[in-house]
Amino acid sequence: MKAKNIGIAIAKKLNEIGVFTLADLAEMTPKIAYQKICDKYPEKTIPKCYYLYSLQGALLDLDWRELRNEIK
Repeated sequence: MKAKNIGIAIAKKLNEIGVFTLADLAEMTPKIAYQKICDKYPEKTIPKCYYLYSLQGALLDLDWRELRNEIK
């Protein structure tokens, strides 16, 4: 998947939970995708501000740091 904020590591984790396109991500929602990634890797601390915000930013075609506080 090519999208803002989605690098190789995030794309790999998304693929592992069945997300291959932005449409898949929109259907699942960033919140659920983030939770599924956290559930798949319980031994790791997965930063909310990096993953969850990156996923939402990808859907909005924004850098995750540009998200309005209301969205965060």
